[in-house]
Amino acid sequence: MSVLVLVEPGDELSLQAVAFARGLDGPLHAVSVGPADVAVDVLHVAAIEGSYAPAAWAAAVAQLIGETSPAHVLAPGSDRGNEVLAHVAARLDLPLAANCTAVDGDRVTRIRWGGSLLEEARLHGSPKLLTVAPHTQPAAAAVPVETLTVSDDGSPRVLERVEEQSGGVSLRDAKVVVSGGRGVGSAEGFDIIEELAGLLGAAVGCSRVVTSAGWRPHTDQVGQTGTKISADLYVACGISGATQHIAGAKGAKKILAINSDPEAPILASADYAVIGDLHEIVPAITAELRKAKGA
Repeated sequence: MSVLVLVEPGDELSLQAVAFARGLDGPLHAVSVGPADVAVDVLHVAAIEGSYAPAAWAAAVAQLIGETSPAHVLAPGSDRGNEVLAHVAARLDLPLAANCTAVDGDRVTRIRWGGSLLEEARLHGSPKLLTVAPHTQPAAAAVPVETLTVSDDGSPRVLERVEEQSGGVSLRDAKVVVSGGRGVGSAEGFDIIEELAGLLGAAVGCSRVVTSAGWRPHTDQVGQTGTKISADLYVACGISGATQHIAGAKGAKKILAINSDPEAPILASADYAVIGDLHEIVPAITAELRKAKGA
């Protein structure tokens, strides 16, 4: 039986998924929306109009599963890879194992809790659907190309994508991130967070409870279900430090926690801590920065 892997053109995580797939038995097929330079036995290029549309991509993968009968179907452990294969799993009524590092028969090893736990589990069903944990495999280094004409089953197509307009620094690329949590108190309370971030040239982040309350958009969320940051400095204001939040912030080189609770869990991960009311401490830091800048 064959192995099928979903790839994206020019995507490093896709090359890692291909390297993982090479360790499995059978001819290696890849499906891509657009030509991709991957070393597989056969590359199927799906003719799908428009930009990324997970349901349409999943329809292409499901169609190819029917045509090639693979034993394993893989995707990179990226946001897109996980989303598309989740759609495939729903279409085929099969379980999906995400963020896998190894597979042996029906037993898979996968990363859980933001990398703090390795889980061994049994994956049932055929074919076996799994995504490959990022940066756990070497990237694969052309190939016969077949054009896959996708049947129109009414799946949604994206005709236009309007990007969110933002003049600030992105969380993923920021060297400094200043985040607020429940302790900020309200959407208006983020004014002092934004002021400090502006002086530091930083991105503004938040915890999940803040987005759940509607104070900030989900795009600002730092955490396992938000953005994982790799800033030089992470300033966490009024954030208790749930496991999911720490999973997103642990890539920061230094963490400064400002919290009124001396027992807050985030203090165990912080390099520096200030215990006190953030509504007094943050403006005081801002004032000192302005003084140092001569503003």
